[in-house]
Amino acid sequence: MAKASWEVNNVLIVGVGGQGVILASEILSEVAMRSGFDVKKSEVHGMAQRGGIVSSHVRYGSEVASPLIPQGEVDVLLAFELAEAVRWIGFLSPKGRVIASRQRLVPPIVSTGLASYPEDAESILQRETWAPVLVDAQQLANQLGNPRLVNTILLGVASRLLELPHRTWRRVVSERVPKAYRELNLAAFEQGRGILGSSSVS
Repeated sequence: MAKASWEVNNVLIVGVGGQGVILASEILSEVAMRSGFDVKKSEVHGMAQRGGIVSSHVRYGSEVASPLIPQGEVDVLLAFELAEAVRWIGFLSPKGRVIASRQRLVPPIVSTGLASYPEDAESILQRETWAPVLVDAQQLANQLGNPRLVNTILLGVASRLLELPHRTWRRVVSERVPKAYRELNLAAFEQGRGILGSSSVS
Protein backbone atom coordinates (compact mmCIF):
# COMPACT_ATOMS: atom_id res chain seq x y z
CA MET A 1 0.00 0.00 0.00
CA ALA A 2 2.93 2.34 0.61
CA LYS A 3 3.72 4.88 -2.11
CA ALA A 4 7.00 6.56 -2.94
CA SER A 5 7.51 9.71 -0.88
CA TRP A 6 6.91 12.04 -3.84
CA GLU A 7 3.57 10.47 -4.80
CA VAL A 8 0.26 11.85 -3.57
CA ASN A 9 -1.74 9.67 -1.18
CA ASN A 10 -5.50 9.99 -1.56
CA VAL A 11 -7.92 9.18 1.26
CA LEU A 12 -11.67 9.66 0.95
CA ILE A 13 -13.64 9.58 4.21
CA VAL A 14 -17.43 9.25 3.93
CA GLY A 15 -20.41 8.78 6.21
CA VAL A 16 -23.42 10.65 7.55
CA GLY A 17 -23.81 13.59 9.87
CA GLY A 18 -22.87 12.97 13.50
CA GLN A 19 -20.47 10.08 12.86
CA GLY A 20 -17.28 12.08 13.22
CA VAL A 21 -16.17 12.16 9.58
CA ILE A 22 -14.83 15.71 9.85
CA LEU A 23 -12.88 15.02 13.05
CA ALA A 24 -11.36 11.91 11.45
CA SER A 25 -10.24 13.91 8.42
CA GLU A 26 -8.74 16.60 10.68
CA ILE A 27 -6.79 13.99 12.64
CA LEU A 28 -5.47 12.33 9.46
CA SER A 29 -4.48 15.71 8.00
CA GLU A 30 -2.63 16.67 11.15
CA VAL A 31 -0.79 13.33 11.30
CA ALA A 32 0.30 13.72 7.68
CA MET A 33 1.46 17.31 8.23
CA ARG A 34 3.50 16.36 11.30
CA SER A 35 5.04 13.57 9.25
CA GLY A 36 6.45 16.18 6.85
CA PHE A 37 3.92 16.05 4.01
CA ASP A 38 2.11 18.76 2.12
CA VAL A 39 -1.60 18.26 2.88
CA LYS A 40 -4.79 19.45 1.21
CA LYS A 41 -8.31 18.76 2.52
CA SER A 42 -11.82 19.41 1.22
CA GLU A 43 -15.17 18.71 2.88
CA VAL A 44 -18.83 18.50 1.91
CA HIS A 45 -21.20 18.47 4.87
CA GLY A 46 -24.19 20.63 4.02
CA MET A 47 -26.72 18.29 5.63
CA ALA A 48 -24.44 17.00 8.36
CA GLN A 49 -26.67 18.04 11.25
CA ARG A 50 -29.69 16.21 9.79
CA GLY A 51 -28.08 12.86 9.17
CA GLY A 52 -27.23 13.72 5.59
CA ILE A 53 -24.14 12.56 3.73
CA VAL A 54 -20.71 13.88 4.67
CA SER A 55 -17.49 13.43 2.71
CA SER A 56 -13.94 14.63 3.16
CA HIS A 57 -11.05 14.40 0.69
CA VAL A 58 -7.58 14.24 2.25
CA ARG A 59 -4.50 14.31 0.02
CA TYR A 60 -0.89 14.30 1.16
CA GLY A 61 2.53 13.97 -0.45
CA SER A 62 5.66 16.00 -1.16
CA GLU A 63 3.51 18.50 -3.09
CA VAL A 64 -0.26 18.51 -3.53
CA ALA A 65 -1.85 20.82 -6.09
CA SER A 66 -5.58 20.27 -5.50
CA PRO A 67 -7.66 19.22 -2.46
CA LEU A 68 -10.10 17.18 -4.56
CA ILE A 69 -9.33 13.56 -5.41
CA PRO A 70 -10.02 12.73 -9.07
CA GLN A 71 -12.36 9.84 -9.75
CA GLY A 72 -10.41 6.59 -9.97
CA GLU A 73 -7.53 7.74 -7.75
CA VAL A 74 -8.66 7.01 -4.17
CA ASP A 75 -6.10 4.85 -2.35
CA VAL A 76 -8.16 4.32 0.80
CA LEU A 77 -11.93 4.73 1.03
CA LEU A 78 -12.80 5.00 4.72
CA ALA A 79 -16.57 4.60 5.06
CA PHE A 80 -18.47 4.95 8.31
CA GLU A 81 -21.63 3.49 6.75
CA LEU A 82 -22.21 0.67 4.25
CA ALA A 83 -24.34 2.43 1.64
CA GLU A 84 -21.88 5.31 1.51
CA ALA A 85 -19.06 2.83 0.90
CA VAL A 86 -20.96 1.43 -2.08
CA ARG A 87 -21.83 4.89 -3.40
CA TRP A 88 -18.18 5.94 -3.60
CA ILE A 89 -16.42 2.81 -4.88
CA GLY A 90 -16.22 4.33 -8.37
CA PHE A 91 -13.58 6.70 -6.97
CA LEU A 92 -11.20 3.87 -6.04
CA SER A 93 -7.92 3.42 -7.87
CA PRO A 94 -7.22 -0.07 -9.30
CA LYS A 95 -5.27 -0.92 -6.13
CA GLY A 96 -7.48 1.10 -3.77
CA ARG A 97 -8.79 -0.43 -0.56
CA VAL A 98 -12.10 -0.03 1.24
CA ILE A 99 -12.38 0.08 5.01
CA ALA A 100 -16.05 0.17 5.97
CA SER A 101 -18.10 -0.04 9.12
CA ARG A 102 -20.89 -2.60 8.83
CA GLN A 103 -23.30 -0.07 10.31
CA ARG A 104 -26.42 0.74 8.29
CA LEU A 105 -27.88 4.25 8.68
CA VAL A 106 -30.81 4.95 6.38
CA PRO A 107 -30.61 8.58 5.19
CA PRO A 108 -33.65 10.88 4.95
CA ILE A 109 -33.73 10.63 1.14
CA VAL A 110 -34.53 6.90 1.50
CA SER A 111 -37.20 7.52 4.14
CA THR A 112 -38.97 9.90 1.76
CA GLY A 113 -38.96 7.30 -1.02
CA LEU A 114 -36.67 9.28 -3.33
CA ALA A 115 -33.93 6.64 -3.19
CA SER A 116 -33.44 3.04 -2.11
CA TYR A 117 -30.94 1.51 0.30
CA PRO A 118 -28.77 -1.29 -1.19
CA GLU A 119 -29.74 -4.41 0.73
CA ASP A 120 -26.72 -6.31 -0.59
CA ALA A 121 -24.14 -3.61 0.22
CA GLU A 122 -21.61 -6.04 1.70
CA SER A 123 -21.88 -8.37 -1.28
CA ILE A 124 -21.33 -5.45 -3.66
CA LEU A 125 -18.17 -4.43 -1.80
CA GLN A 126 -16.87 -8.00 -1.76
CA ARG A 127 -17.57 -8.42 -5.45
CA GLU A 128 -16.46 -5.06 -6.84
CA THR A 129 -13.48 -4.06 -4.66
CA TRP A 130 -10.19 -5.70 -3.80
CA ALA A 131 -9.88 -7.15 -0.27
CA PRO A 132 -12.37 -4.84 1.49
CA VAL A 133 -12.00 -4.58 5.26
CA LEU A 134 -15.47 -4.73 6.82
CA VAL A 135 -15.51 -3.83 10.50
CA ASP A 136 -18.15 -4.26 13.20
CA ALA A 137 -17.06 -0.84 14.43
CA GLN A 138 -20.29 0.07 16.21
CA GLN A 139 -20.26 -3.20 18.13
CA LEU A 140 -16.63 -2.66 19.13
CA ALA A 141 -17.38 0.91 20.21
CA ASN A 142 -20.27 -0.27 22.37
CA GLN A 143 -18.04 -2.90 23.96
CA LEU A 144 -15.52 -0.20 24.82
CA GLY A 145 -18.30 1.77 26.50
CA ASN A 146 -18.93 4.65 24.10
CA PRO A 147 -20.85 4.40 20.80
CA ARG A 148 -19.09 7.54 19.50
CA LEU A 149 -15.74 5.74 19.19
CA VAL A 150 -16.48 4.39 15.70
CA ASN A 151 -14.40 7.04 13.93
CA THR A 152 -11.36 6.40 16.14
CA ILE A 153 -11.62 2.64 15.62
CA LEU A 154 -11.76 3.08 11.84
CA LEU A 155 -8.82 5.47 11.90
CA GLY A 156 -6.88 2.77 13.72
CA VAL A 157 -7.64 0.33 10.92
CA ALA A 158 -6.70 2.90 8.27
CA SER A 159 -3.41 3.66 10.02
CA ARG A 160 -2.16 0.20 9.05
CA LEU A 161 -2.60 0.94 5.35
CA LEU A 162 -1.44 4.56 5.36
CA GLU A 163 1.88 3.80 7.08
CA LEU A 164 2.26 7.10 8.87
CA PRO A 165 4.18 6.90 12.17
CA HIS A 166 2.29 5.18 14.98
CA ARG A 167 3.57 7.58 17.63
CA THR A 168 2.33 10.55 15.61
CA TRP A 169 -1.13 9.03 15.29
CA ARG A 170 -1.32 8.55 19.06
CA ARG A 171 -0.09 12.06 19.78
CA VAL A 172 -2.62 13.69 17.46
CA VAL A 173 -5.53 11.55 18.68
CA SER A 174 -4.61 12.49 22.26
CA GLU A 175 -4.64 16.18 21.40
CA ARG A 176 -7.79 16.27 19.26
CA VAL A 177 -10.26 14.39 21.47
CA PRO A 178 -11.74 15.67 24.77
CA LYS A 179 -9.34 15.12 27.67
CA ALA A 180 -11.91 13.09 29.60
CA TYR A 181 -12.09 10.57 26.74
CA ARG A 182 -8.40 10.53 25.78
CA GLU A 183 -7.52 7.08 27.11
CA LEU A 184 -10.73 5.58 25.77
CA ASN A 185 -10.03 6.95 22.30
CA LEU A 186 -6.46 5.67 22.38
CA ALA A 187 -7.78 2.24 23.34
CA ALA A 188 -10.26 2.42 20.45
CA PHE A 189 -7.50 3.44 18.04
CA GLU A 190 -5.34 0.48 19.10
CA GLN A 191 -8.35 -1.83 18.81
CA GLY A 192 -8.70 -0.71 15.20
CA ARG A 193 -5.00 -1.18 14.50
CA GLY A 194 -5.27 -4.72 15.80
CA ILE A 195 -7.83 -5.65 13.14
CA LEU A 196 -5.12 -5.68 10.46
CA GLY A 197 -1.61 -7.14 10.67
CA SER A 198 1.50 -5.49 11.98
CA SER A 199 3.01 -2.42 10.31
CA SER A 200 6.63 -1.69 9.58
CA VAL A 201 6.22 1.93 10.70
CA SER A 202 6.88 2.55 14.38
